[in-house]
Amino acid sequence: MKIELIVVGKTATPYLKEGIEHYVKRLTHYVPYEIRTISDIKTSKALTAERQKEMEGEFILQQIQPGDRVVLLDEHGREMTSREFAGYLEKAMSTVGKRLLFVVGGPYGFSKKVYDRADGKLSLSQMTFSHEMIRLFFTEQVYRAMTILRGEPYHHD
Repeated sequence: MKIELIVVGKTATPYLKEGIEHYVKRLTHYVPYEIRTISDIKTSKALTAERQKEMEGEFILQQIQPGDRVVLLDEHGREMTSREFAGYLEKAMSTVGKRLLFVVGGPYGFSKKVYDRADGKLSLSQMTFSHEMIRLFFTEQVYRAMTILRGEPYHHD
C-alpha cells in the first residue's frame, strides 16, 4: 500500500519545505509515501469561494482512482491520538488496496463532490493551521505512526 498526501498549492516557506522533505526521506524506510501537489486556483474578484472549491475539487477528483481510500484532512473530522492514528494506519495497510489518499483542500475547503467521494475525515487539531504547516504536521505524524508500529523509541507516551 502507498500513502499519498494530495495538497492544493506549493509549499513556499523554506523551513517548512525542509521539514517536510526531512520526514518524507525518513518515511522511505517504512512505507511508500508521496506528496502530490495540485496547482492552486488564483483567486479573483470574478471567482466566488464556492466556484474556487468546485474547480479545485475537479482537480482533486482527477487524482483519485477506483479502489483508493480517500480521507480528507478536515476541521470536522475525527481527532485521534498518535497511537490511535498508528492503529488506523495499521488497519488500513491490511485492508486498503493500492493507495490510501489523504487530502488537504484549498483555502475555502472542499467541494460537495469531494466530500461525497471521501471515505472519511480526519482532523489534526481543533486549532487552525496554515495549509503549509498541515503538510509538515501530517507527514511527521505518518512517520511517528510507523515508528510506533515498529516499536521504535521515537514516540513517548
